[in-house]
Amino acid sequence: MRAIIPVAGVGSRLRPHTYTLPKVLLNVAGKPILGHILDELVQQGFEEATIITGYMKELVVDYVTGNYPLKVDFVEQPELRGLGHALWLARHTFSDEPLFIILGDTIFEVDLASVLQSPHSSLGVKTVEDPRRFGVVEMNGDYVQKLVEKPEVPPTNLAIVGLYYIKQPRLLAECLDHIVSNDLRTRGEYQLTDALQLMIERGETFTTFGVEGWYDCGKPETLLATNRYLLEKKPLQRECTNTIVIPPVYISPSAVVERSVIGPYATVAEGAIVLNSIVRDSIVSNYSTVDQSMLDRSIVGNNAQVRGNFRRINVGDSSEIDFSN
Repeated sequence: MRAIIPVAGVGSRLRPHTYTLPKVLLNVAGKPILGHILDELVQQGFEEATIITGYMKELVVDYVTGNYPLKVDFVEQPELRGLGHALWLARHTFSDEPLFIILGDTIFEVDLASVLQSPHSSLGVKTVEDPRRFGVVEMNGDYVQKLVEKPEVPPTNLAIVGLYYIKQPRLLAECLDHIVSNDLRTRGEYQLTDALQLMIERGETFTTFGVEGWYDCGKPETLLATNRYLLEKKPLQRECTNTIVIPPVYISPSAVVERSVIGPYATVAEGAIVLNSIVRDSIVSNYSTVDQSMLDRSIVGNNAQVRGNFRRINVGDSSEIDFSN
């Protein structure tokens, strides 16, 4: 079975961090967002994947090829024209075998093994307070009757949350080709939801599966919420010199932490240095330095340096902030 992972987005809501890294390579709980997704897929036995790149594609290619044994086809989406367009560009990688599509900025907790055994195509769904930001599902008993992309007046509050199991990839390819060839856009973009609706109209049966553990990494506050969730799920600890560690935390084996209080819900990533500081509910990214600081609900980018008494910051890569004087 093949996984399809679209990761072409710029991630403008996560600036300044995404000025220097694609969103899917931002660190959360000790590894890139994309790494958590690929780990789950490898565990489920996936051997092939299509990754649809765009922004800073070379960094994504280097990360995946350097860390995972998957057979991967990389497809570039040079212009962001919607999720349907991204998958249309990748249609040559489809075969007759079922597909599993997962959005690259979504970390999920679901019984994936049972989903992959479904006799029908199936969509991951979750009840949300404001479904206007999502594709929305209307059901008829156990089966999907209609899909609507980002409706102004939602018919239900059952939202599609970025997980799609497709039993008939050839039909999906035909429907994607139909909406692109006929320039059928919703809100100015080619939508996957519209292609799935066309599949239903052509006879494909869709069911749904519930996704309670669904974590969007698209904004600083949701990235930190995902960090908290992952640390609670798999807390990792290590000894640190003259340091109090309050779990759950992740401290990389290569990090240097001395005379500090770390946690709860803190990630100190590869090669980072934390000295004489208090760090909680925060992410200290690769090779950054935090010295004589108090960080809470903060994100420190790669190779950044922070010195002084702070409470909350959001500083990008290779930056330096010194309020110690």
